[in-house]
Amino acid sequence: MDHNSFREKVKDMNVLVVGLGKSGKAATEALTEIGACVSVQDASDTSKIDPEFLAYLDERNIKAYLGCLPDDLKAYDMLVLSPGVPPEKDFIREAEANGAEIIGELELAYRLTPAHFIAITGTNGKTTTTTLVGEIFKRSGRKTSVVGNIGDPVVAEAVKAGEDAWMVTEVSSFQLETTKYFKPVVSAILNLTPDHLNRHKTMEAYGNAKARIAVEQDENEFLVVNQDDPAVLELAKQSRAHIIPFSRRVKLDFGAFVDDSAIIVKDFDGTEYFICSTTDLNIIGDHNVENVLAAASIAYFAGIDPVVISEAVKAFPGVEHRIEFTGRYNGVEYYNDSKGTNVDAAIIAIKALKNNIILIAGGDGKAQDFTDLAKHLNGAVDALVLLGRDAYQIEEAARKEGFTEIFNCSDMEECVRKASEIAREGDKVLLSPACASWDMYTSYEVRGKHFKQCVKDLLG
Repeated sequence: MDHNSFREKVKDMNVLVVGLGKSGKAATEALTEIGACVSVQDASDTSKIDPEFLAYLDERNIKAYLGCLPDDLKAYDMLVLSPGVPPEKDFIREAEANGAEIIGELELAYRLTPAHFIAITGTNGKTTTTTLVGEIFKRSGRKTSVVGNIGDPVVAEAVKAGEDAWMVTEVSSFQLETTKYFKPVVSAILNLTPDHLNRHKTMEAYGNAKARIAVEQDENEFLVVNQDDPAVLELAKQSRAHIIPFSRRVKLDFGAFVDDSAIIVKDFDGTEYFICSTTDLNIIGDHNVENVLAAASIAYFAGIDPVVISEAVKAFPGVEHRIEFTGRYNGVEYYNDSKGTNVDAAIIAIKALKNNIILIAGGDGKAQDFTDLAKHLNGAVDALVLLGRDAYQIEEAARKEGFTEIFNCSDMEECVRKASEIAREGDKVLLSPACASWDMYTSYEVRGKHFKQCVKDLLG
């Protein structure tokens, strides 16, 4: 992809940006700055759009279709979709049939910049792994932007990045399904379990969206994969990249693995580098050992000194909203895992805390089956405190497994209050909803912050 020629080409294009969340706003601003003729569309009407952004559109005479569709879909050379916009919408398909190219904000960012990309996906662990990789790269002295699902939209940083910049990018299936030429230097698929089936409909479609992270890579690039996850290994067959495995369970000929308690990275020539002991980690749970293995692999095969990797890993404190210790009250510990937005993530959190857990769960269930979560309650969870639209689905699954210590609450304040009443000294109150937040909150971050405020109010 010739980035300069694309910038020149896009100046002559009529582009419609669809969806005006963070990504859509950033795409609009980047395209406008370059000189494209930009229009925008969003399902929300004017009252739901940020007034500052409306003023931005007005000042630049950018045509906005808010709560409605454009008059003439034949007018557009390209549509840039925000991650939350399903590409199969009728008007998008109509625009495509009329000759418009359909891409997403991630693909746009890739085309606009000469920077190098590191891209990380998977059902769970993306944010922790991406944050840690970002810390390693920064410590190494490389010009690093940590972007994507994790923070600033990719295009906001990409449009101003030079050839010496590295874009450490957390990418979702929603972002990947609208890529075309996207080609990271190192990509990673951490794991694959059911999620977002309300959007993707089938696990095959979900997996194929994830696999797009590596389909354009060739033997000059690297794809880091979880050797312990058969579904990931199957997806890796779609790529021509050099496969780099990591494993928590077996020693490998090369890649990253655990030997006794030592985290090792092994090069193709058999040279082993000791990164640290699992006891050196500040983040708990087997899943976080896997996240460290993935991050170490990504960084090493991107050319970073193992000593730098070791220093960054040992200093890493973890990320907010991911099994985050929030406080202790009357001998009871409180943990915020609001980022546990699917069944597998909640199970991971339960396994990390092991037992004596009061679990707060519920929200937007995303058409998931909660049977697996229910199977992990007995013996680990003492009580289930539920809230949100699809709480009843979790309750039904739990009762089928013979779990009956269930309390339904109307909001987070009531959940925390009820959990504190039930809990005894030595117990752990865990918010790990196994659900998205959208029925009650604008994001999992807002939900997690509210939980932490409720705990803080409890602590006085």
